[in-house]
Amino acid sequence: MTLTRNPILWAALAFVLIVVAMASLYTVPETKQAIVLRLGKPERIVNAYDVKAPFGTSGAGLVMKVPFVENVIFVDKRVLDLDMEAQTVLTTDQLRLVVDAFARFRIIDPLRMVQTVGSEQNANDALKRILASKLRNELGKQPFAALLSPERGSLMEEIQQTVNRQARQYGAEIVDVRIKRADLPTGATLDSAYQRMRSARQQEAATIRAQGQKQAQLVTAAADAQAASTYATSFGKDPDFYAFYRAMQAYRTTFSDNSSTVILSPNNEFLREFEGRRPNR
Repeated sequence: MTLTRNPILWAALAFVLIVVAMASLYTVPETKQAIVLRLGKPERIVNAYDVKAPFGTSGAGLVMKVPFVENVIFVDKRVLDLDMEAQTVLTTDQLRLVVDAFARFRIIDPLRMVQTVGSEQNANDALKRILASKLRNELGKQPFAALLSPERGSLMEEIQQTVNRQARQYGAEIVDVRIKRADLPTGATLDSAYQRMRSARQQEAATIRAQGQKQAQLVTAAADAQAASTYATSFGKDPDFYAFYRAMQAYRTTFSDNSSTVILSPNNEFLREFEGRRPNR
């Protein structure tokens, strides 16, 4: 009877019920995974990442927990960006490059992540260190030209697979690894690199030019030999025709200039073809 007549007690009871209800209910968004800790120990995971789970059936929404005994840690379920600081890499052809890379990852095992590094930020930092080390090691095994060619795609896939094996120790999965840019350092280093590249291209051009001249000489020599053989064969078959042909070639060379003047005696052997050939009787 005292309780029904005392509105303050009713208000206090209602307040206690509201506090208990608020402590017992929590909302899990679709983009989050919830790790429920009971007295500091992991009890269960709500809305855990599952690549096969259809959207809307993963357990997100209003969820209950034991008040004052259990607390909740939220872990992002989406693909996250891993922004890398610029890395200095020394290639096999002794070029120092500044590589700016990035990666994308997601937390696929939030319980392991909490047990190993404790938070998303710590996982992010750990993955950065792993990826930076792998980039320096792998890119340092490549020449500068390979970083500018389509081969870079397969190299990034190899780096992704290697980093993924270590990332799973922290409950993470590397989705993608890419190089945004790979530039030579500015200043004297860049000028020196350009000079080495210019010298290398000039040397390569000189080698190609020498090979072309050698090939041209071989072709010319083969053609001259074939022509000489043809001339010799023709001379053996018809000496008169060969003499006539050689005379025509000499006339073409001598009288190619309209201003040329040649003074010879009428009986000169050089002008014999101008007189024509007398028929044999």
